[in-house]
Amino acid sequence: MQLRYAYRLYPDTVQQAALARAFGCARVVFNDAVRAREDARRAGQRFPTAGELSRKLITEAKRTAGRSWLGEVSAVVLQQSLRDAEAAYKNFFASLNGSRKGPRLRAPRYKSRKDGRQSIRFTANARWSITGSTGQGRLSLPKIGAVKVKWSRPLPVTPSSVTVVRDAAGRFFASFVIDTDPAADAARMPQTDRTVGIDLGLTHFAVLSDGTKIDSPRFLRRAEKKLKKAQRELSRKQKGSKNRAKARLQVARAHAKVTDARREFHHQLSTQLIAENQGIAVEDLSVTGLARTRLAKSVHDAGWSSFISMLAYKAERYGRTLVKIGRFEPTSQTCHACGTVDGPKPLNVREWTCPACGTVHDRDHNAAINIETAAGLAVSACGAPVRPGAIPAQREETGSHGFPTGDRAA
Repeated sequence: MQLRYAYRLYPDTVQQAALARAFGCARVVFNDAVRAREDARRAGQRFPTAGELSRKLITEAKRTAGRSWLGEVSAVVLQQSLRDAEAAYKNFFASLNGSRKGPRLRAPRYKSRKDGRQSIRFTANARWSITGSTGQGRLSLPKIGAVKVKWSRPLPVTPSSVTVVRDAAGRFFASFVIDTDPAADAARMPQTDRTVGIDLGLTHFAVLSDGTKIDSPRFLRRAEKKLKKAQRELSRKQKGSKNRAKARLQVARAHAKVTDARREFHHQLSTQLIAENQGIAVEDLSVTGLARTRLAKSVHDAGWSSFISMLAYKAERYGRTLVKIGRFEPTSQTCHACGTVDGPKPLNVREWTCPACGTVHDRDHNAAINIETAAGLAVSACGAPVRPGAIPAQREETGSHGFPTGDRAA
């Protein structure tokens, strides 16, 4: 299982210029690869192979006056950009023929220098290194220099590659890829016979089957006034001016602060649930459909999909079970005491009384119990073993809290 460990970088002025140059060169090579494929498609010719593109767009291009500046950056960065273009086309064709699961992907598009996120990748043959002791030294990158790193946690093993990212807020990050053994991680997690059902919502972010209610932080709503002010200042600046660039950066930083706070909340809660429960049941919500309603802003603010993704990869890593039940299961309509289905109820009904047995139900707590029962975890907790299922690992997260030493796997 591969994980990413992300750390904040603090390059100086010279290093920022070198990184900007590397971002630009990688972007140009990627766009040249897309253009070469599109030209071949329009002409009815076969697509050029990766080797042909490497020779034409990198080796031969460096000898021309128009692309001689490609030699100012590491060749590995350019080769990895070509691999990214190749992978983008493979995923696109796999999406067309149905061999790739998930939503339909679009064809690769040209990258822009105005994109909020820029990145370059160094593999082991790029001869990058961590100067000094691991967790205290600097990150030495070819043709960039030794960059200062904020080591928030130690690297557990030697990483196989590092990706340097600049986000829309102008921050730099180093994302290391490491290989980990889920069996070893699961051995570090104490076994338990506890299971839990989770009902996600807006009034409360989550209500557990044991009656615990976790309030929704509503990070976006709380920062809305500040975001509106920053956006208003941006709209008043003249397009193309330096003041507008500064105002855009302020808006991006305000949004990044909200995003980071939400992600940290998701990581802390998901790690706590994984550590305390052997089996977890959640409902497979239609977030895309809910995002088309009048509750769209609140749904996006909650970030349910991100939270469930974190539960999924942490459950696989630590040998837990995550079960998703169907979204059409009548969890809010069924009495968990006698099983009577009382029919749909409007959202303003938070408590209801079962007409068959007279039990008074809290809507969300009753739903969480039904989710746990529908997943079969309530039976497993009474004696049958709970085993981890086949859940695909996630590789996009940054800053998650590991267990039990507090390392953050992402």
